[in-house]
Amino acid sequence: MTNQGSKELNAWVYFLSQVEIPVLKQTARKLSVLCEQPENLSARNIAQIIKSDPLMVVKLMRYLQHHKQRVQDHEIMEVEQVLMMLGIEGALKKVPATPLVEEVMGREHMGALLSLLKVTHRAKVASNYAFDWAVRLQDLHYEEVRIAALLHDIAEILMWCFSPKEMQLIKSLQTKDKTMRSHHAQEQVLGFTLHALQHALAKKWALPRLLITLMDGDRTSQQRVRNVFLAVNLARHSANGWEDAALPDDYKEIGILLHLQPEDVMKIVGANNQPSA
Repeated sequence: MTNQGSKELNAWVYFLSQVEIPVLKQTARKLSVLCEQPENLSARNIAQIIKSDPLMVVKLMRYLQHHKQRVQDHEIMEVEQVLMMLGIEGALKKVPATPLVEEVMGREHMGALLSLLKVTHRAKVASNYAFDWAVRLQDLHYEEVRIAALLHDIAEILMWCFSPKEMQLIKSLQTKDKTMRSHHAQEQVLGFTLHALQHALAKKWALPRLLITLMDGDRTSQQRVRNVFLAVNLARHSANGWEDAALPDDYKEIGILLHLQPEDVMKIVGANNQPSA
């Protein structure tokens, strides 16, 4: 990374640390409906809604990390636990489901909004895969794996929201040149990679060290990290269609993780139930 790239990276880290993180409209709507039903207002029900939105999850975690008590001697990654720490009734007042992504981006960036929604959907799909595999592997802390997969691409989501023109340019470069790697396109346009931004934000926001480890693709020798890595890959590749050329390798690697044959992996992820392109 060049000196200019480092300056740009630091500027974005500062900006994203000061700005109010927006949430998806459907998240705000569902939480609003739930709040009108006091009899159903529980940490579990609130968490189920929040865990569908990586932006709301990281917004909640960033707030907790900045306001955690000195007596808190362990890191918290589970959304339900975060809500309990903040207080169920006060959590949404301290971390409101505002502003909305759709309002922040505006009508002039509808294309970028669509891309952002695709990434958030992909993140949710990845989190579901990671959760399922963690349960199969008898990982008692499966929620941590789920959240790590959900937040794996949070930097990309944030940049689609706050830097839509640049993200569209990156996408255009890769569309024109199919051989261009993502990190090369990102460095060319932004001066830094989204991976570098994500790492810097996680450090700046003091996110749980375990979360940072589980999102680190360089540590895939660890079973839990590999679970997250493979779930993210499968979600990304299947988003291109179930005929994507990278999927057979995904099935093979997931099979090794779960001690299954690739054909069995295809069954559990639903690939056999998908219509052909």
